Amino acid sequence: MPKRSARNILQRQLDARRKLWGDLPEKTLWSMDNEGWVALPRLMPLMLSIMDDLSGKGFPVSRTYLELWSRIRIEESFLTLNRPEEMAFHAGFEGQRALRTWKDRIQRLASLDFIGLKSGPLGELSYAVVYNPYHVIKRAHQQKKVQDNKWQSLMIRANEIGSFDFEDIDEDGKLILDEEEEDKPEAKPKTKEKDGKKVFSNLQRFRRSAKIK
Repeated sequence: MPKRSARNILQRQLDARRKLWGDLPEKTLWSMDNEGWVALPRLMPLMLSIMDDLSGKGFPVSRTYLELWSRIRIEESFLTLNRPEEMAFHAGFEGQRALRTWKDRIQRLASLDFIGLKSGPLGELSYAVVYNPYHVIKRAHQQKKVQDNKWQSLMIRANEIGSFDFEDIDEDGKLILDEEEEDKPEAKPKTKEKDGKKVFSNLQRFRRSAKIK
């Protein structure tokens, strides 16, 4: 959308809000000028619903995924899972089984390919990389695992907001790479030993698949 058109829409929305809430103090509203924000796809609510469908009745993963998302930097899409008890609590799990339930949901997200996991000093669940959910859901749709009404709604809304991530996946479910990327040899994550523990670096190979709009 052209910047001028976007500004016009914003101005109309602000004018409409002032007419309805003319005496509303600005401080009562959230502002992205403040710290503590994370980028979120406009279609995230529907994608979270699809995730829960894929995970199966009685095993919702959406809150766990959203909690992970709230902690990542989009330019990295990588997270060290070094606060599992806190992350479990923030995802809504309490009591003696909280941590076990959170770990189950993390592993389910990995089995559905929404995230990738690596072991390290904290055990099997030490590091996570978050993949592009558009790509994951399209592959699930190709395998007839996504409800038709939700898939159609996702496509229509994605087109409305100008998100074309679905086009990155071909008919065989493979990621379509740019010519420059195809010419590059596949990067392997570098590791180094420190006190017998592997510390993973060089996350460049994850950035393409984790690019979010």
